[in-house]
Amino acid sequence: MAGHSKFKNIQFRKGKQDKVRSKLFSKLSRDITIAAKTGLPDPAANARLRLAIANAKAESMPKDNIDRAIKKAAGGEADNMEEIRYEGFGPGGVGLIIEVLTDNRNRSASNVRAAFSKHGGNLGETGSVSFMWDRVGKIIYPASAGSEDSVMEAAIEAGADDVASDLGEEGEGHVIYTTFEDLSAVAVALEAVLGPAKSTSVIWKPKTDTPISGDAAATLMKLIDALDDDDDVQNVFSNEDIPEDELAKLAG
Repeated sequence: MAGHSKFKNIQFRKGKQDKVRSKLFSKLSRDITIAAKTGLPDPAANARLRLAIANAKAESMPKDNIDRAIKKAAGGEADNMEEIRYEGFGPGGVGLIIEVLTDNRNRSASNVRAAFSKHGGNLGETGSVSFMWDRVGKIIYPASAGSEDSVMEAAIEAGADDVASDLGEEGEGHVIYTTFEDLSAVAVALEAVLGPAKSTSVIWKPKTDTPISGDAAATLMKLIDALDDDDDVQNVFSNEDIPEDELAKLAG
């Protein structure tokens, strides 16, 4: 169990999250619908649905929206939706993994390919990037959840693998990592001690970061912007390591 204090891309990501907040509910709704489709529509018996609902509540999504998203699965509205993963490299050799949820595979593939082409990236085959990443659980708590030591202790007791804390004004808070298989159990154990998490998700975590700066960094952020803005794209994961002073300029 190790503690880390720096999140290199938090400042940029925070601004990005604020910018796309208007689209957030639709993406959260699709996640709930697919989770309900792939298992039982009861969150008590469907861990993925339980996590999706918890994330929606953390973003203050109204209960009516959540219930409507679950009913879409029961009504068969999600039958033609499929989950696709794209992998490739952006400027400077930065690895990218894009998770898509779509009812039109050709449209999604065309849009992702166009974004890579326009912003100096190369779309690769499935597996060309992900072998350098780990599929893990990520649980985020706000800084107010407790001190680094108290959250670390709770995480160890819950069976987590790692904790990283950045408690400054622009920090993400306490980030707790778990194995993919243990995410649900660790989340439940932590909630009993720390209360509801800010978010709980399954992510791709790079084993190494790729240093990048200058024009390449600016172009990479444009590529990530373009991907994030696509309605079919649920998540974008990247392994860039950009100097903090440059991130401040890019976020401005």
